[in-house]
Amino acid sequence: MSTNTGVLLINLGTPDSPSVRNVRRYLFEFLNDPRVIDINPIGRFFLVNFIIVPFRAPKSAKIYKELWTEKGSPIIIYGESLKEKLQKALGNQFEVELAMRYQNPSLDDVLARMRKKNYQKIIVLPLFPQYASASTGSAIDKAMKIISKWWVIPELKIISQFYDDEGYISSVVEQSKKHNISDYDHVLFSYHSLPVRQVDKVYEDGKPCDDHNCENEITEDNKYCYKAVCYATTRMIAEKLNIPKEKYTACFQSRLDKDWLEPFSDKVVIDQAKKGAKKLLVFSPAFVADCLETTIEIGKEYQELFEEHGGEKVQLVESLNDHPQWIDALKNIILRET
Repeated sequence: MSTNTGVLLINLGTPDSPSVRNVRRYLFEFLNDPRVIDINPIGRFFLVNFIIVPFRAPKSAKIYKELWTEKGSPIIIYGESLKEKLQKALGNQFEVELAMRYQNPSLDDVLARMRKKNYQKIIVLPLFPQYASASTGSAIDKAMKIISKWWVIPELKIISQFYDDEGYISSVVEQSKKHNISDYDHVLFSYHSLPVRQVDKVYEDGKPCDDHNCENEITEDNKYCYKAVCYATTRMIAEKLNIPKEKYTACFQSRLDKDWLEPFSDKVVIDQAKKGAKKLLVFSPAFVADCLETTIEIGKEYQELFEEHGGEKVQLVESLNDHPQWIDALKNIILRET
């Protein structure tokens, strides 16, 4: 039976190598995205190209060298494995492709290849469980700009978030079973932070995110608010694992300044150490593949920070990567769209 459905998986991206040159190129593309740094275009141009990239690229390159393996970038290694295993699970009526929003394999190249296949349907699935304009929105925006130029546009299905998918939640829970939660003094659910102004833009009523009870419930108003769905993700995982409210904290990492979503993960790590905690277990549910933010920021930098303030062990719960249960979850998400 011929393939009639293309599946496009999209992740954020990675430099082609940990060299300063390639890291600079990656940061240039990433940070010049108006959905990532949503300020005046002229201000963004000067900020990114004359301040951030020149100073940050050499420092970031050193960190990427720590992350890099003999096979390359983990986000690519796990992405390719995920693609192959999902292809096998879906069968020959589907054809699975993997692209990165920034750098390679590029959306331009992958979609150029997909255009020639004349699919009846294309399912676009950004690998970001919780919707954010700077990640999911940017990936969909770029894909649609490319597809809109095709003469023949097939049926399109776009999956903009899946934080509440039972398979996804169960996969995170399964991955955590490598660790005995009762051995840890506190559990952190750490998500990539965003500028507060970006979540405020979600609301049509003109009220800020802080006025929508995002820490406690999902409503029609906040169902696409990144902060709200991060807290909802945390509640669902904690409930599955029977973690009492007083034993866990939802927090946000990788911030650039004070006007970003908080509590800040690094501050929570310090506070827990000061309270006498010796062992922390850290989930990173926004990242489906291990990357700089999980392996280095949480696994190494937070470990050092915790030790500096009297703690002993920060244990990262490995991302979903190419776990068999995660493959099944993705398969079911896709099949629901056919």
